[in-house]
Amino acid sequence: MPIRISGLNSGLDTESIISALVSSYNYKTQKYEKAQTKLSWKQDAWKELNTKIYSLYNNVGNLRLNSSYKLKTATVSDATKVSVTAGANSINGSYSVQVTKLAKSGYMTGEELGNEAKASSTLKDLGYTGEKGEISLVVSGETKKISVSADTTIQDVVNQLKEAGVNASFDAKNKRIFVSAKAAGEANDFELVGADAAGTAILNRLGLTEEAGATRVEGSNAEIYVNGAKYTSDTNTFSINNMTFTASAITGEDYDPTEARAVNVIVNTDTQAIYDKVKDFLSQYNSIINEMTSLYNAESAKGYEPLTSDEKDAMSETEVEKWEAKIKASILRRDDTLSSIISTMTSAMSKAVNVNGENLHLSDFGIQTLGFLNAPKNEHNAYHIDGDEDDANTSGKTDKLMAAIAEDPDKVIDFMMGLSKNLYEAVDKKMKSTTLSSSYTIYNDKEMASEYSDYTSLITKWQDRLTQQEEYYYKKFAAMETALSKLNSQ
Repeated sequence: MPIRISGLNSGLDTESIISALVSSYNYKTQKYEKAQTKLSWKQDAWKELNTKIYSLYNNVGNLRLNSSYKLKTATVSDATKVSVTAGANSINGSYSVQVTKLAKSGYMTGEELGNEAKASSTLKDLGYTGEKGEISLVVSGETKKISVSADTTIQDVVNQLKEAGVNASFDAKNKRIFVSAKAAGEANDFELVGADAAGTAILNRLGLTEEAGATRVEGSNAEIYVNGAKYTSDTNTFSINNMTFTASAITGEDYDPTEARAVNVIVNTDTQAIYDKVKDFLSQYNSIINEMTSLYNAESAKGYEPLTSDEKDAMSETEVEKWEAKIKASILRRDDTLSSIISTMTSAMSKAVNVNGENLHLSDFGIQTLGFLNAPKNEHNAYHIDGDEDDANTSGKTDKLMAAIAEDPDKVIDFMMGLSKNLYEAVDKKMKSTTLSSSYTIYNDKEMASEYSDYTSLITKWQDRLTQQEEYYYKKFAAMETALSKLNSQ
């Protein structure tokens, strides 16, 4: 932009005069800039709210399914010997469990190699002067060969054993090589033998044969009896009839037909877990519906508009933050889209659900709102559970929900599935893609994006007009100053 020097001859405040002459153009520019800023804040508010509603939508989608409520609990008489996790499809009832064997990993503790032995010691250092030999390592039925010579070090042997499929290490302090299977059970055990005479001699020199003083523990399977039926596993964990049994100690070395040593397990429907699932759902719903109600009923910010740069410069940082917070808090006040989604969700929640010919509502299970007169501000759409110890409003009432779950869990589950279906389908319709909104979006994001783009065009247009008008007037005043300069010189 050229340097503008004016008023030298006329003595006029050209800057102020031109600023006043183009003020209408400047007003239009700032008007659209402020409108665009408010729109961006509105977009941000909707994005944040949409994320929360979409999360609820996904959760409700899962709650439509019976599998979400297949919650079981297993009570064990002696958890020091057996732990049990009941799966969703496990059968309620009593189970007798006996543990007669625990799974073990195959293990070999090598003979002491002498005080001078260290990881870098070769077979020659250990006294082996024979030919090169091969060692066979059999793991889970697969054989691998390891070549060893007099120049091979202890660490080399350890590394090759590890590469071949077992755990191996050299204890420099105790001068022993340790070898173990990578997993428990008979099928995962290993066998270490010489593939030839030299290989056998090398193993003896390394202290890795029982003839040389090595100690060998063979891998073994775990063995348990559940209601008299025998089960084996290469681990201490068993999956039986949709339950997971984990053995940690034996009840006896042999099966006891009298079951005197048996661990008793009782599997029941987890009523508390079902209750918590309902409570968690309502908590998420309440949080969102209360927030939306608060946003809709927000205090008016009439007279507040986004600030220009000059206006911000005239205020403190705290004042600017408070000013903008006031506008943002009211950005969705009396918003028609917000009103619509609130109505959609509250209607779905109050709708009856037919369970085996009986029309049921949330209130039939002691779940209801406090009403407009009794509910705190902007919380009249929130649901409360009678007898909920965490809810000061209803903790003193009879807990009808827990009683209903204990008496007939399937009835409660069927009702919650139906309620979830109603809410899911209602929100799903709102999240359908249209010419104004994208999929899984409850507000008109496409329309807002288009409006934002239009504002950008308008701002550019009025900024250009402002610049043109300023240039026009500066040229006029420059001509006047030139004429005055000539007149003064005459």
